[in-house]
Amino acid sequence: MINQTTINRLDELKRKYLLLLPGNEDLLKEISLTEIPEMVYNSNAIENSTLTLEDTEKILIGNELPRAVNIREVFEAKNLAQITEMLLAKPKQKQSVKLILHLHKLLLTNIDDNIAGRFRSGKEWVRIGNHLGANPMFVNQLMHELIEQYNTTKSGYFLDKIAHFHAEFETIHPFVDGNGRMGRIFINLQLMNNGLPPIIIQNKSKHTEYYPLFNGYPTTMRYDGFTKLFALLLQESLHKRITQLTAKRIVPLSLWASQNDIKPNIAANKAKRQTIPAFRLREKWMIDSDFKI
Repeated sequence: MINQTTINRLDELKRKYLLLLPGNEDLLKEISLTEIPEMVYNSNAIENSTLTLEDTEKILIGNELPRAVNIREVFEAKNLAQITEMLLAKPKQKQSVKLILHLHKLLLTNIDDNIAGRFRSGKEWVRIGNHLGANPMFVNQLMHELIEQYNTTKSGYFLDKIAHFHAEFETIHPFVDGNGRMGRIFINLQLMNNGLPPIIIQNKSKHTEYYPLFNGYPTTMRYDGFTKLFALLLQESLHKRITQLTAKRIVPLSLWASQNDIKPNIAANKAKRQTIPAFRLREKWMIDSDFKI
């Protein structure tokens, strides 16, 4: 689903990452822990939470916010952070219906306990824009089949498997609430099961890079757009960790561009395409100050 050049680039980044892993396990875990506020903020913002990144950070360290916010959004942040931290502590867990339902219960604790930890059933239809989720009569069966297919399929590229699972999961929309956040949780669980770091799907580009991918899937069954998006974000995640473990100094991309006589828009475009080892930190592109094209 992605070209061989991208596969080769990912293989090389994974090789470098795995070479750096021995002796740096604790530090790499700390890098992922520092990303939790950004992961939580972006995933909740994709679902239209009004919390800012700064709000999310304050909530997660127990500080009071300077403004009144919806208590539901506070629990959404705390619950998603708890799940993320739990998965980072135990990154390799086989997917199962039991695990999905357990995580969903944690996700909706103190939000809506009546629907937490169970699939839709009865008359619980859901609509997302112009898409109607699967018939609740068959949701349980569809989810068992999807998980079984993911766990037993050994062929194909690993990102294609993750992309297909995500597209199917969101098309089924197995829960009354929390489907988007659960889907993104499982992208990262699946990446970590493959010995790779988590990714962050950015809220800022959801209308141009993420949402459009869902529109055509039910009628075309094509999920290559998800594979391409996840490949870009995984390259960024690997670039971040490799750079933080090897660079003497990390600077904003704009500063690096000016020091290397590169136009800012060209540098930003290279970062987005991951043709340079740039990564986002608090929504700002960063890079090794010594990197040379």
